[in-house]
Amino acid sequence: MKPQQAVSTPAPFDPPFAALLPVRTAADVRLLEARPLAETVTARSTYALFRNAAHAFGDKTALTFMRTADPADEPLRWSYRELLAGIHQTANLLHTLGIGARDTVAAMLPGCLDYHLAHWGTQAVGIVQPLNPLLSEEKLASLMNTAQARILIAYGSDAESGIWSKAQRLRALVPTLQWVLRVAPHDEPIQARPALPAYTLNFDLARLEQPDDALISDRVIAPDDIAAYFHTGGTTGAPKLAIHTHGNQVFTAWAAVQLQGAGPTDTVINGYPLFHVAGVLPASLASLSAGANIVIPTPALLRNRDVVRNYWRLVEKYRATTLMGVPTVLAALAEVPLNGADISSLRYCRTGAAPLPAELAARFERLFGLHVHESLGMTEMAGISSITPPNVIGPVNCVGFPLPYARMRIVELDVAGGQPARDLPPGQAGMVLFKSPNVFAGFMDPDDTQRAFTDDGWLITGDVGFLDAEGRLNLQGRAKDLIIRGGHNIDPKTIEDALASHPAIRMCAAVGAPDAYAGELPMAFVTLMDDAQVTEDALLAHVAQRVDEAPARPKRVIVIDEMPMTNVGKIYKPDLRRLATAHTVATLAQQAIDQAGLGVVATDAFRVLPDAQPDVGLEIDSGLPPALKAQIKDTLDRLPVKVTLTEVTLTN
Repeated sequence: MKPQQAVSTPAPFDPPFAALLPVRTAADVRLLEARPLAETVTARSTYALFRNAAHAFGDKTALTFMRTADPADEPLRWSYRELLAGIHQTANLLHTLGIGARDTVAAMLPGCLDYHLAHWGTQAVGIVQPLNPLLSEEKLASLMNTAQARILIAYGSDAESGIWSKAQRLRALVPTLQWVLRVAPHDEPIQARPALPAYTLNFDLARLEQPDDALISDRVIAPDDIAAYFHTGGTTGAPKLAIHTHGNQVFTAWAAVQLQGAGPTDTVINGYPLFHVAGVLPASLASLSAGANIVIPTPALLRNRDVVRNYWRLVEKYRATTLMGVPTVLAALAEVPLNGADISSLRYCRTGAAPLPAELAARFERLFGLHVHESLGMTEMAGISSITPPNVIGPVNCVGFPLPYARMRIVELDVAGGQPARDLPPGQAGMVLFKSPNVFAGFMDPDDTQRAFTDDGWLITGDVGFLDAEGRLNLQGRAKDLIIRGGHNIDPKTIEDALASHPAIRMCAAVGAPDAYAGELPMAFVTLMDDAQVTEDALLAHVAQRVDEAPARPKRVIVIDEMPMTNVGKIYKPDLRRLATAHTVATLAQQAIDQAGLGVVATDAFRVLPDAQPDVGLEIDSGLPPALKAQIKDTLDRLPVKVTLTEVTLTN
């Protein structure tokens, strides 16, 4: 592969993105729309954002990679100039391997510097397909075959989710795959590198042979060119490929900078994986478009327990200004004491992807003085739909203002076939719909695309919410049945299909049961065939053998006499979610009773009322010790649902 020389005339530079004003009100958002969008956001591609940032910030640190979780260890650092040089080399390498604007390059990597080269370098020359390495090989192959991936850039080690072994086996499962580019672990000596098959190249060595000052492809990228195929549907179910354009992603970066107030003085510890839109777009691209420093906390990111244990010391060392994490991450950090760490640099804490328990939000503010600002994001909107800015303090479940230039509707949930949806007034909850410059171009499957939009072109989010008096979106739940476990979307059909294959099962349904740490855990309910008998352990084992990913395996399978049904004969899942909540509440109360060791019979100590509003109620015996009653209340307050607790006389 002889390197070619750049032949195109470099495009002019635009200023990097910068927050135009501090956003405090919906009127401020409208001020950001004062000019036409094309005049406000002039960058035409993600590649242009990196050129602009490198021109503006040069030797300023763009990426900081932590080799270990020890705050005393020195990290690896790349400047904005070095990052752009690596993007050029990567794009030029892929070009010499035959990749063009309509070709797909898959990336399967842990947290590392090279992920940014694989992702943004691919977008500069073709289409990137980020892959979740936790997926089974069958699903990975299905996704790659759908996208007709020609190259796979993969981590050269099995230390992270067995990536390298999977990559080699995928070669035989994806007929279009021509090359596998091996990314060496950062601590691997050159002499320790393994011999590679003929179809494999060492990524770092191969890209170093390429020009680093410009693209040799002479490509002119348009805003409506495809930038990426992101799979949605989480680690379970049947993932779908969402099509992102460069315009989608550039707009997300600009809008996130405006509402978050990001700039070159910011440092973000980004624990989101880059196969997830939250990690790659509102967290990474937005930050890098504005000159911030992104810290990558080891290859395992926030799955590294030592990173979590040392988190506040890492904030102190790197003077982090922004904390981003799903509620499960915040719950884990809430258990880590400060121990004197100086976290005064933090100015903004933002969460999303799953419901935020009110108790967790209160605990975070009490322990660390940090208000948790919520946001709404989805793959179909290039990672972000609404944001609560740093200067806005909203109640729990308030996910902030819709993005500038975006339009949102709240419509009634149940609409007769063929009839237009009726808009609802502020304060009344309904289905959330969007039109926005970052609404995706659709799914690769046209049928999936048709289901994602209304007949008149509004994106159906599947979220239920209302607008408050300040013009902020407040969420109340989901109309769709996905189970969200720690930010991972779980398709209940995966569980239901596995259960339905058991000969004793007549009907089955899976829902999310509330959990203080994960937000939701999968729980299944079944009815049995006449005269059938089966244990819960047997059903759990049956499911475990048929559900590939561990996060989707239910924690409980509960046999009930009758399945709640609608008038048209469909299983009514709201009743099952209420029943799942009741089982969770009963389990937690039972555990508290047992731990107290009072010898009290549980049924004499509490009674669950599954039909109480809004979710469930719990009656506890007024004669229980005050400390035990306080413990039960504290435990239930941590759940992401409302549980009404009352004291009554249950024992004589």
